[in-house]
Amino acid sequence: MSQALDIPEVIEEVEAVFQEYEKALVNNDVAVLDRLFWEDARVVRYGAGENLYGYDQIQAFRAGRPGGNLARALHNTRITTHGHDLATVWTEFRRPGNPRIGRQSQVWARRPEGWRVVAAHVSFMDEG
Repeated sequence: MSQALDIPEVIEEVEAVFQEYEKALVNNDVAVLDRLFWEDARVVRYGAGENLYGYDQIQAFRAGRPGGNLARALHNTRITTHGHDLATVWTEFRRPGNPRIGRQSQVWARRPEGWRVVAAHVSFMDEG
């Protein structure tokens, strides 16, 4: 069974919720970040220095993380929708004064409560 890719109205929905996530991230709005992750033991977030399995571990990580120096500029953001209820978001980012390139990928799923991140990965690489 094939599903339509890149449905314009679904891309708009995911872009909006991704921007909400980004704003919450750089402002360390933990309540919004928690709300936008799937509240389930099956959600996974691989961070730059941690592997988090389940909503409770992700929530505890967010609660304990320092909130300073989170500003960043996004580059090469790509959103692909797979039907009406699943999307992937890929982006690169740079933090001021840091030569490393950050990479972030997220899988978003439309849940009964709205769009939620169901899997995420963050990593860094050296420039060049």
